[in-house]
Amino acid sequence: GGLIFVKVHLVDGTYELFRHYFALPDHLDEEGVDIGAVRGVVRSVIGLLEEGVTHIGVATDSLVESFRNQLWDGYKTGDDMDPVLWAQFPLLEESLSALGVEIWRGLDLEADDMLASAVAVALADERVDEIVICTPDKDLAQCVSDPRVVQFDRRARVRYDETGVREKFGVGPKSIPDWLALVGDAADGFPGLPGWGAKSAAAVLSRYEHIEAIPASVDEWDVPVRGAAKLAATLVERRVDAELFKVLAQLRIDGEVGSVDDWRWIKPKPEFESWVSRFGQDDLLARVEAITVA
Repeated sequence: GGLIFVKVHLVDGTYELFRHYFALPDHLDEEGVDIGAVRGVVRSVIGLLEEGVTHIGVATDSLVESFRNQLWDGYKTGDDMDPVLWAQFPLLEESLSALGVEIWRGLDLEADDMLASAVAVALADERVDEIVICTPDKDLAQCVSDPRVVQFDRRARVRYDETGVREKFGVGPKSIPDWLALVGDAADGFPGLPGWGAKSAAAVLSRYEHIEAIPASVDEWDVPVRGAAKLAATLVERRVDAELFKVLAQLRIDGEVGSVDDWRWIKPKPEFESWVSRFGQDDLLARVEAITVA
């Protein structure tokens, strides 16, 4: 028998929880605990299964802090997160696990690192012909790779292949950590280099690809960019910062995510039933039971 081709879906659970938290009204369970966002994400994952998704993993940031906080003082923490949202992370992990979905919790790594690790595992498996990373997060654009890895923004219904990444950022996937290092990433809490904006970073990196390859002397630059002398001087002066920011932006691929076979969805665990009644959404059980597993 020939290989049976597999399509893998990797879901950014942290993003999904935020998105549903800000989009949906609160929903209190009988104990008065807000589970509105959790309920929304679980419904949304069931929607993917109903669309025929067979192999799925969800990454979450149960801790928020990671090895990056040791490297850069200003790196994002969970301090300013709404406690009501924060309290829903463990509930999301438990309910999705009860649904029978593979969950990856980063301990010293972030959800994005776990997704990147899963991409690496899936790429190494020749049965996998498509890997769909479900998140709009800029960081994950670095994992896009033709023809097998695409990024999919479910809310906007936009798919990004390498050309799509290039159209959006002005650089290809391999240069995304360099681009973020120069431009900064407000969501993650590092500032980039003064004077470097999205356009100048894209212009220089589309020529040199990586920060390390950008000549120190502006006389050697063969790329027309406004204020080149100042940009070159800043890069020389702040190279240590640029290299550190690149480390912050570069996703790790050594997270423990198991194998592709572990990600195959088969059926919910018995405890999913109590989550359904806690959610107050009895239709969910029937919906899940109606999903036929190939």
